[in-house]
Amino acid sequence: MKKIVLIFVLVSIAGGAYWWGFREQERPVTYVTAQIERGNIARLVTATGTVNPVTTVQVGSYVSGPIREIFVDFNSPVKKGQRVAQIDPRLFIVKVKQAEANLATARAQVEKDAADLGFKQQVQKRLRELFERNLVAKQEVEAAERDYVQAQAQVQLDQARLEQAAAARDEARVNLDYTDIVSPVDGVVVSRNVNVGQTVASSFQTPLLFLIAQDLTKMQINTNVSESDIGTVREGQQAFFTVDAYPERKFWGAVTQVRNAPQTVQNVVTYDVVVSVDNDDLALKPGMTASLSMITAQRDNVLKVPLAALRFRLPTAGKDGKTKDREAPRSSTASVVIGEQKGEDHRRVWKQADEREIVAVPIRIGISDETTAELLDSTLQEGDDVVIGVRSGNDNAPQTTLPGFGMRWRR
Repeated sequence: MKKIVLIFVLVSIAGGAYWWGFREQERPVTYVTAQIERGNIARLVTATGTVNPVTTVQVGSYVSGPIREIFVDFNSPVKKGQRVAQIDPRLFIVKVKQAEANLATARAQVEKDAADLGFKQQVQKRLRELFERNLVAKQEVEAAERDYVQAQAQVQLDQARLEQAAAARDEARVNLDYTDIVSPVDGVVVSRNVNVGQTVASSFQTPLLFLIAQDLTKMQINTNVSESDIGTVREGQQAFFTVDAYPERKFWGAVTQVRNAPQTVQNVVTYDVVVSVDNDDLALKPGMTASLSMITAQRDNVLKVPLAALRFRLPTAGKDGKTKDREAPRSSTASVVIGEQKGEDHRRVWKQADEREIVAVPIRIGISDETTAELLDSTLQEGDDVVIGVRSGNDNAPQTTLPGFGMRWRR
């Protein structure tokens, strides 16, 4: 009895397998198609960058000392020459007074030695007259001339010391003026890195006290573009981007600079690209991360073919009866898009002639985006169906019967 049951099960399995294969062979092949459409197409170069003000100025301190007062805070608008902070000026006031006293001393010394010079000049003149009348010895005349020359030199030395004292006085006044920290431009305070009472030391490096953005209505995006894409990026090209703060809003700008300085990180070479954008409503803030797309080429009102149709492989049956794929034929001549030149790519797509038959159609394509390519030359027209895939079964959903049970299920 057990042998009979076992034989029945084996026969059922063998029959089901045969029936399954028979159904697979008889299953009709249908094609998935998409239409040729007309519209706009753009080739994009994508990158990620940071939103920054066009011009930012770092405001520091030239002199050292404790911060006595701060007049601005974060987001404060400032004008050129406006005082933003002050270092305690008392020490510098003392230095100015000391320098002025030294200047007065040097000036008095000049006057004293100038009077002495005049006296020695008169002595030298009187002795020369007496020598001409043989009333004094030549030695006295020579001594008087020596004293006169020394007095002249002393006056010149005093003049130099006077100028040196005046320069020291001017330096002290300049340092006193530096205790008032002023804004060099009109703008907005982006950051403040100092508090009242904090000591600023500028002996070795100028400390950064404030960061002022000159104009927040004009922003720029600094991004890095890989060397494989930089050849198509040009100044003046349009670009759009989004930021996380406004995911539904698209901002527009233009490429203003493609820098030639390369940056290499882990053997990946990139180039800096700057995109300028208007920020009249101040929606963009410094430091935001932008997902950027630069339009390197654009065509309007052209026929578009789906890229899936270009990648379609025509199914063929192998010797073992199983379906295999072979690549759709492709012309031997092809060119690529280089820079802004209009390149052409010669390919073929498959057009569905009727429900069970497809026909190869040669085409030439231009630029492409992520989903479609520009159709340059072909017999295809707007609304024609091209094959993008294969589907087996009826009603777009093949039915399969489980062997030996008569149950049907969809896959």
